Amino acid sequence: MAVEVATARRLFTREEYHRMAEVGILKPADRVELIRGEIIRMSPPGRRHVAFVDNLNQLLVLRLAGRGIVSVQNPVVLSDDTEPQPDLAIRRRRAVSYKDREAFAEDVLLLIEVADSSLSYDRSTKLRLYAEAGIAEYWVVDCTAESIEVHRAPGPDGYRDVTSVASAATVALQAFPDVSLPLAEIFA
Repeated sequence: MAVEVATARRLFTREEYHRMAEVGILKPADRVELIRGEIIRMSPPGRRHVAFVDNLNQLLVLRLAGRGIVSVQNPVVLSDDTEPQPDLAIRRRRAVSYKDREAFAEDVLLLIEVADSSLSYDRSTKLRLYAEAGIAEYWVVDCTAESIEVHRAPGPDGYRDVTSVASAATVALQAFPDVSLPLAEIFA
């Protein structure tokens, strides 16, 4: 007969998480991120995931040249125990270089998660984290449906403004309303 025992988890800070990488406990090839003190293994990217991240990167870099920084699969600090690695982030240009201080939530204009096998996680855990941190705009790109959920107006309970964009539509960036991306080019 199996007996269930309540156990306490050992949670980590960002400092401890980075130290694990420095000493080799976490390897450069490990696809992990720190979420509420837990080290979470990320799914390996599939072919469609890679293609759509690449397409978004190219479109955003061309359209935002000199106006914002397009960051691909790099960490964003949300708190002392949370440092996700979204697929794409549009960060504001700032006086203090990102080489001197990492990206924090207040630096982010838009976060994008491209979801293949991680769709439910991106719609739940990641969505709550980003809303709580005050990320103004969050997109969930659904690889299977080839659609985008646009989340705006963050609050403690999630995002108040949610729109689904599909088919031959375009999606515009809240921070740069003159920049719109045709879904046909994202999902090419």
